[in-house]
Amino acid sequence: MTSAPTGSVHTPPTTVGAKENRVIWLLLAAAFVAILNETTMGVAIPHLIGDLGITAVDAQWLTTAFMLTMAVVIPTTGFLLRRFSTRAMFATAMGLFSLGTLVALVSPGFTVLLIARVIQASGTAIMMPLLMTTLMDVVPPHLRGRMMGRVSVVISLAPAIGPTMAGIVLDTLSWRWIFAIVLPIALAALIVGVRWIQNLGETSHAPLDILSVILSALGFGGLVYGLSQIGGAESGASAAADQVVTATLVISLSVGIVSLGLFVWRQLVLQRVDDALLDLRIFRSGNFSLSVAHFAVMSLAFFGVITALPLYLQGTLGLSATESGLVVLPGALAMGLLGPVIGRIYDRWGTRVLLVPGTIGVLVILWWFTTLTETTPVWMLVVTQTLLSIGLAMSFTPLFTASLGSLEPKYYSFGSATVSTVQQVAGAAGIALLITVMSSVSANAAASGAGAAAAGAAGARGAFLLGAIIATPLLISAFLIRKPADAPDGMPAGH
Repeated sequence: MTSAPTGSVHTPPTTVGAKENRVIWLLLAAAFVAILNETTMGVAIPHLIGDLGITAVDAQWLTTAFMLTMAVVIPTTGFLLRRFSTRAMFATAMGLFSLGTLVALVSPGFTVLLIARVIQASGTAIMMPLLMTTLMDVVPPHLRGRMMGRVSVVISLAPAIGPTMAGIVLDTLSWRWIFAIVLPIALAALIVGVRWIQNLGETSHAPLDILSVILSALGFGGLVYGLSQIGGAESGASAAADQVVTATLVISLSVGIVSLGLFVWRQLVLQRVDDALLDLRIFRSGNFSLSVAHFAVMSLAFFGVITALPLYLQGTLGLSATESGLVVLPGALAMGLLGPVIGRIYDRWGTRVLLVPGTIGVLVILWWFTTLTETTPVWMLVVTQTLLSIGLAMSFTPLFTASLGSLEPKYYSFGSATVSTVQQVAGAAGIALLITVMSSVSANAAASGAGAAAAGAAGARGAFLLGAIIATPLLISAFLIRKPADAPDGMPAGH
């Protein structure tokens, strides 16, 4: 049995020093590059199918393997961030990401490219928990909102810009340039970070429970992989193929659910001696639990929409990949510009002044999306997508800050790992559910005699209707989540 030094008396900082500011900015830049890369591959898949001579199913593994790796690695980061120093974790994360990017750039074929994506994902999975844990450790409570505003920029801006950047690159250059552009930035961040980043906080020497790692990998990996197969079960390629996909889906989800249950049981046992891989005592905080649940539904809607909307823009309205990327770009820029401002508002006025109107805005736009047709003007989509992005920005910052701020300092790393894991699983669920509904409704409309454009619009309406229905209960939780008290002894309220 070992105990973490961080579980002792924690004196919160009163300001952010130059050293801490430099570390935060480096982590923000590194996380932005990593997440930007994560969202570029979907646009590149049609090009990879032709250039590498692979099938669409093979190509999809380049995104599925990335998501699976993230789902497996992220739950372990709560332990890793307690065990190893800030500099060591940053060097590991950016080293893996840079190595994976280099291997992808020079990969001669599909197999090596797939391995490269797994290496990249291993580094990416560490970056966001490292960023959020470091921020909570070094930023005083009264300044956390504006700092978390910067994190929300990374979370929301990078996924929106990634497909746009990839579309522009692929329209003029080869798919290798996606990695060629990212590699020098990643290497620069690695070199500067290793030189400048100093260790922050304290480390512990808790042993690694191998069984917990295995159960975590099977649990979260099974869920994400099963969710990624939902769309394939509705493909209709052939009866035999559909049966195989359905069987894979059921087995994956079953293994995931059972393993996740065993993982939870194992953590409840280990946390009695402070040896848990992911300490679940964080859920004793009602404010943390409610914030994470709200964030999960927001992530489901966000990732589902940013995946379904381009399909509607291209398949129904006939826009190119670059044009559809430009439709969502103003919203991404708005999120980036508003992040720090929203953070300052949170620091001064708290949660509800942002989360309530932000949630209402998201719900209004989601319900408006259920009225889309094959003749909806593009300018209306630009406006509504921008308003949706603003609503999400007003929601993400208070959710990040209120959730982690509700925990004792020794649980920050576990809270960060949980938030990042929830984002991955909820994002996978959002993409799977909305795309499946979109495809199914479109196919039914086409079978009923509707034209291609009308069928596509019907599918989009069905997908967004599901998203709107799922998100509507958020209006209740938006009023219940509160800003934790800035307790001088570092023991936030909310338990």
